[in-house]
Amino acid sequence: MSGIATEARHGKAEGLDRLAPKEILTLLAMGQQEAASAVDGAIGAIAKAADLVSSTLRAGGKLVYAGAGSSGLMAMADALELPGTYGIPREQIVLLLAGGISSLTDMEGAPEDDVALAERDAETIAAGDCVICVSASGSTPYALAVARVAKARGARIVAMANNADAKLFAGADAAILLATPPELVAGSTRMGAGTAQKIAFNMLSTLAAVQLGHVYDGHMVNLRADNEKLRARAARMVSEISGAGIDEAFRQMQAAGGSVKIAVLLAAGAPDADAAREALARSGGVLRPALAEFENSTGFHKRA
Repeated sequence: MSGIATEARHGKAEGLDRLAPKEILTLLAMGQQEAASAVDGAIGAIAKAADLVSSTLRAGGKLVYAGAGSSGLMAMADALELPGTYGIPREQIVLLLAGGISSLTDMEGAPEDDVALAERDAETIAAGDCVICVSASGSTPYALAVARVAKARGARIVAMANNADAKLFAGADAAILLATPPELVAGSTRMGAGTAQKIAFNMLSTLAAVQLGHVYDGHMVNLRADNEKLRARAARMVSEISGAGIDEAFRQMQAAGGSVKIAVLLAAGAPDADAAREALARSGGVLRPALAEFENSTGFHKRA
């Protein structure tokens, strides 16, 4: 048995391949649930990481994700969602994946050991950036090298790993330990470890978006509405927040150039889109205090 938690053998794996399909799936489901619960112990660290991410993005710095293999895929899934879901400028999101995007068709293992590649990839990192390095083992050479270069360049480091003694945690500004149990298939960290990472990424980036003012009463008010489904969702948000009818909400969305925040302010009594933008500028892009300006001046009150 390996002394590394992510390589250890699960106590119930004996005879796994001899079990009935439903019994195997029951054990696999149990493993996923146990992995998910590991996130509970990392909430404080995730909150600290979200503060680093939101302050970096607010100041105009880049959010850099770095990883290899399955962990890199979890990082990529989070990175690719942020511009569309929360309107975070794509130029502020950088993905460093061992082997590059071209590796996605084959996922070879060798690039995760390539320190020189990591050092070249990390040249995009600058002081004032925030780098999230993820590795199930916490010892992946690619992730370690990116973290080392990023630290030397003055970036802030968030480290995410599934082993308590992870080398990746050394020198990190926020260390997210996801203490997942051994995998039912030993070392297959795309399973439980990956599930915990995905949950942690979801939590981290969502909290950061809330702190940036991109969420209002559970609505993603800074989304990029670039298809029919999202335009309809945006109009529903405007309607629900402002109390305007859905047809009026669509009209305000057009007047706002597709911005939910501006459309809500127009429905609240902003005389035009420029006035709404100015109110948002005064509030740092946060809808609630900007909305309060027009609630106070026009007597508008949000529908309960």
